[in-house]
Amino acid sequence: MSYQSVNPSNGEVLETFADLTSGQLEAAIATAAGQYEVWRRKSYAQRAVVVNEAARLLAANVDAFARLVTLEMGKRIGEARGEVEFSARILAYYAKNAERFLAPVKLDPAVGEAYMESSPLGIVFGVEPWDFPYYQLARVAGPHLMAGNVLVVKHAGCVPQCAAAFAKLWIDAGAPPGLYTNLPISHAQSDRLVDDPRIKGVALTGSAEAGRSIAARAGRNLKISSMELGGSDAFIVLEDADLEHTVKWAVWGRMYNTGQTCCAAKRFIVVDSLADEFLRRFKGALGALEPGDPMDERTTLGPLSTEAALVQLLAQVDRAIEGGAKLLLGGKRIDRPGSFMQPTILTDIEPGNPAFRQEFFGPVALFFRVKDEAEAIRLANDSDFGLGGSVFTNDVARGRRVASQVETGMMFINNISWADAALPFGGIKNSGYGRELGAMGIQEFVNKKLVRVASMAAPG
Repeated sequence: MSYQSVNPSNGEVLETFADLTSGQLEAAIATAAGQYEVWRRKSYAQRAVVVNEAARLLAANVDAFARLVTLEMGKRIGEARGEVEFSARILAYYAKNAERFLAPVKLDPAVGEAYMESSPLGIVFGVEPWDFPYYQLARVAGPHLMAGNVLVVKHAGCVPQCAAAFAKLWIDAGAPPGLYTNLPISHAQSDRLVDDPRIKGVALTGSAEAGRSIAARAGRNLKISSMELGGSDAFIVLEDADLEHTVKWAVWGRMYNTGQTCCAAKRFIVVDSLADEFLRRFKGALGALEPGDPMDERTTLGPLSTEAALVQLLAQVDRAIEGGAKLLLGGKRIDRPGSFMQPTILTDIEPGNPAFRQEFFGPVALFFRVKDEAEAIRLANDSDFGLGGSVFTNDVARGRRVASQVETGMMFINNISWADAALPFGGIKNSGYGRELGAMGIQEFVNKKLVRVASMAAPG
């Protein structure tokens, strides 16, 4: 089987790649298994030498790494640079903090002494998406390599050059063979890998459908898994919000990465007294975005990642309109080369409309008008997803109160600023389980072992 790297801004085929053969895959897993027996015995300081060097090389070569992201999935070049820089910070964060995060924890038994220690599990299999080709990799590589595990990774088929570049980064940083392995493999090979007894854990970021499939397979094999899946995050605007500030975040929250972000703002829930003015400003700001070459710093609207992603999103919008939604803005393909879509706003979306429950992974905003705070919270929680969300209000105490009542893994008050290595990332419901980043992220694939020191007293 082969697959293509395609530039979504113009449809140009960049390169064609083939899957690993069965023999090549077996050799890769055997190498990783052998390396684990060495790496697990390294000290945190020894592991940090390699991880810190990878961070340094990323930071020193931002433009080269960013250019590949823009070529393969169409991320605007400024955003691509930001992703590379954040990825470097994640690696450096875990190189610095891993030993502290995994230090033995003293317990307080009624008699004697006891503590919990953390130890690695083995080979962790990562299945990662295309929307953030390096960040998704860094947030599994940083913690799990520093914990003493080794990684084998199936990256998305549309970003094979980014996948190869990140794997080469580790070789350039001095990583031994088998520490981090890029696996260009098919879905069938991926399934067989989850079944392989040498694989001890599975970390997936992707759709709810992919999560159900991989989680079920990992469960049948009694393997630990973490699932970071989709989202349909609520963006709640209360009547005391600063509209100028709020609309800027609304545009960024919906249009960053051309709307292709799991924790993007997707459902705009606005209290009635501000709804008309918010909608007027929001529509004007989205309508002013200009499509163009994502390599051009002046471009404000990039393409979708692939032609298939564009076709799927257009079909979702059509079904929403057929179901009774009103099209306030956009809804069509942009007439130019590449996979570009107009920024889109849908209103009047009732619970029976398929759009009410779906995730729109692209530049489509769903707008809802509510009478008050209580209705905003009820609507925010009426979702199959529970990844993130935000609330905008001039009363921070009120914002905290609303945040505590919205059923998600993350909430943001007067911002949607999730890009910090110290902040745990993850959700509930159909958005998955487990956490990445922060102190919690490194705990997902370690053995938490109780050690009890025997008292000299006789049993009984």
